[in-house]
Amino acid sequence: MEDPDFQPPVNPMPAVVTLLFLAIAGIEAGLSLAEAGIIGGPGAVGWRLALIRDYGFSGEIFDWMIANWRFPLAEIPRAVTYSFVHLGFTHAIFAMVLLLALGKMVAEVMGQVAFLAIFFVSGILGAVFYALVMNDPVWMVGAYPNVYGLIGGYSFVMWRKLSTLGEQQLRAFSLIAVLMGIQLLWGVFFDAGTQWLAELFGFAVGFGLCFVLAPGEWVKLRERVRHR
Repeated sequence: MEDPDFQPPVNPMPAVVTLLFLAIAGIEAGLSLAEAGIIGGPGAVGWRLALIRDYGFSGEIFDWMIANWRFPLAEIPRAVTYSFVHLGFTHAIFAMVLLLALGKMVAEVMGQVAFLAIFFVSGILGAVFYALVMNDPVWMVGAYPNVYGLIGGYSFVMWRKLSTLGEQQLRAFSLIAVLMGIQLLWGVFFDAGTQWLAELFGFAVGFGLCFVLAPGEWVKLRERVRHR
C-alpha cells in the first residue's frame, strides 16, 4: 500500500505539458534519426524540408489569403502545426526546455486549460501579427512564439506577486528583457532575421490573455465593466 503522507521529491509535470513536450520531442527525434541515416533510408534526409513545406507557416500564403479573402482548409492549420517542426535539434531543444520550465509553472498556477489556451493562442496570433507587420518570405517554424507566450504568463504571475508585496513590478519583465537582449546581441554578430518579432508578439499575447485566464482575473474584469 502507498503511504498517504508520501510526497515525491519532484513535483509531477502537468499532463498537458508532458503531452506537448512528447509531441515536439517525438517529431524532432524522428527527423534527427532520419538525418543521421538511422531510419528512413536515403530519402529520409529530406523529411525536415518536406515537413517545413507542408506544415510551416508562410507569410506569403497568409498575405495571399488576406488579399483574396479566401481561406483554404489545407492552409489554415499551418498557424498551429508550424510550432511542432523545428530547424534542427538545437533549435528544438531550447524550445522544449522553455516549455517544460515555464509550462509547469503556468499550468500549476492557472490550470491546464489556461496553459493550453496561452500556448496555442500565443503561437497562432504571434505568427498572424508577424505576417501582418512583416513581408518575410522565410517560412516560420518552431514553438518559440508559443513558449514566449508562456513567458508572458510567467511575467504576469510575477507582476501580480510583486504588486502584492509592494515591490517594483518592472522586475517581472526581467526574463523577457534578458532574452530580447540576447536576441539583439545575436543579431549584431549573425543574420538572425526578424522572426524574433513573432516571439515578442507571442509574449504580448500570453501576457494579455492572463487578464482573463488567471485565477480571479475574469471576476475582476466583469466587476470593472459593471461599474463603468
